Amino acid sequence: MIRILSMLAALALLAACGETRLDEAPEDLGAFQARVTHVYTEKALQWPMSRDADHSEWTAPIENALNTRLRRYEGAQEYDVAVTLEGFMLAPAGVPVLFSPKSAVVVNVFVYDVAQEKFLAKKHQMEIFESTTGESALLGSGHARTKQEQIQGLAVNIADKVEEWMAEQHEAEGWFAPRAAAETGSGTDAAVAKAAPAG
Repeated sequence: MIRILSMLAALALLAACGETRLDEAPEDLGAFQARVTHVYTEKALQWPMSRDADHSEWTAPIENALNTRLRRYEGAQEYDVAVTLEGFMLAPAGVPVLFSPKSAVVVNVFVYDVAQEKFLAKKHQMEIFESTTGESALLGSGHARTKQEQIQGLAVNIADKVEEWMAEQHEAEGWFAPRAAAETGSGTDAAVAKAAPAG
């Protein structure tokens, strides 16, 4: 049994990866500039087994992470970005090594082109897990991290995955390619706000 536990511990350490950081290098987002960002958490479902968390505990961490990542881009074209938290599971304390559940969230993402007055993405769903370190791999997230640490880590990962996905779409679809002439639209700040919570 000791040998088996030792092997499992070694595998857990090998599988562990460094935590995502807010100050990672920027992606290529072309002419992107965030006009407004929206975060909605009010309708999020708390999944079975999850630690209890109020919707309000999620809003500020996700807003801060999203703004830190997206507002560093100073392109010439404005876009609105919204993230809705659909559901979450904050890992409880499990049995170290043998049963160490990971925290996870599901979010929907909306990207609105202000000048073109159209959505580039509407309700794109993403499933995002918390990062694993050596400590959390061995002890389990529920033992190694507080609820607030789990939420903060997931908020950073949400912003990271949204930014990476937007960069992928820019490369594949030319989402934020500079336009020949400056274009201004009549889109309002409420455009994404009205559409995002629906459905």
